[in-house]
Amino acid sequence: MCPISDHNLRRSFGGSEINNHFQWLIEHGITAEHIGELIAGLCDRLIADGFPIWRGSISMPSIHPMYGGVSANFVRGGATTIENAEYGSAAVLNFEKTPIYFLLGRGETSGRWNIAKGEGVDDYPQLAEFAHAGGTDHLVSLLEFPKEAALRGVSLSLTSDRPGGFSDDQLAIVTKLFPALGLACYRIAASKTASDILAVYTGAKTSARILAGDIQRGKGGAINAAILLADLRNFTALTEVYQPGEIAGFLNEHFELIGWHVEENSGEILKFMGDSVLAIFPTDAEEPQKACMAALASARNILEANKVLNGQRRNDGGPDIGVDVVLHLGEVFYGNIGARGRLDFTVIGSAVNEASRLEKLCGTLGHHLLMSESFAVTCAVANDCLGSFELRGVSKAVNVFKLADAVS
Repeated sequence: MCPISDHNLRRSFGGSEINNHFQWLIEHGITAEHIGELIAGLCDRLIADGFPIWRGSISMPSIHPMYGGVSANFVRGGATTIENAEYGSAAVLNFEKTPIYFLLGRGETSGRWNIAKGEGVDDYPQLAEFAHAGGTDHLVSLLEFPKEAALRGVSLSLTSDRPGGFSDDQLAIVTKLFPALGLACYRIAASKTASDILAVYTGAKTSARILAGDIQRGKGGAINAAILLADLRNFTALTEVYQPGEIAGFLNEHFELIGWHVEENSGEILKFMGDSVLAIFPTDAEEPQKACMAALASARNILEANKVLNGQRRNDGGPDIGVDVVLHLGEVFYGNIGARGRLDFTVIGSAVNEASRLEKLCGTLGHHLLMSESFAVTCAVANDCLGSFELRGVSKAVNVFKLADAVS
């Protein structure tokens, strides 16, 4: 491995060409949606200038609960791909067997391997693969971002398949362009991180409103929505038997299946409240039944999936954790609630309170799925009325329904 050094550029590649590439990187750093556009566009431009680029990639760490890193991979004449490296995946586990890891460990910012002569082939599986396919030269450059940023930096890798690989002048050009590329990558990554993390914590639809500037306290409005409230039955008792780490694991398993079936039917989870989940399915003014049917499909799937999960856990000697689901339809205030410096984008209103009170009846009535009258009537599925009940804090008694084919 040889370090990359900065050489004087030949007059055949003047400052105007470099400035054009700088300008392109700045413009696309502002407008590009993902780093794949940058690596593909830059490699195509450099190839047009005579650079013998066969492959190119940009790699960055991710701030995401599921992905440890992201890479954009260019192949001359082929499609550019984006790969998210999931935690525990082969890409993450094998990171220590990469040139990037080698440079980071030595505190170096660049490296070059003459893979045609076997450099790095025995140490790095990727370079062995490139050499076998005709690669000759491999370059890696690293750029560190500000230390306070969790996005620690970016790497650029270029591979040639030309005999002799890259010229010294071409290396110098790459070295000069790399900071502009890094800055462009940082802008894209920072924007995507903000969007991704906000969606993880608030939901995709809510995060879109927040990023659009809907962040003033009290700002929001009334919407009609089907409400789904799911609560894990007798979960509090488990905290006296199992360790906190085990309790968190149980919650994650059940919340995962609830979230999956809510989102597959176009609903959105707004809150995890201890061992409960609050989700909404906003209604179209002319088709409230559509939202109710989506919420009902979610509820049915949640209950079936929960049975499967409990069966699997029982086989391992774990607890059986039931889930109760309440479905309601009504008007809610959807917007920013909280202190000036700490807001929650959520829903409030009598419909939310009523759904919470209805959930308490699941155990009393012996059913895992209950519906309010407004929901049952609008949903228009076969149902049975279980009676009229007083709810704490609600002035009038409410009729409570179950599916006609439901058993306790």
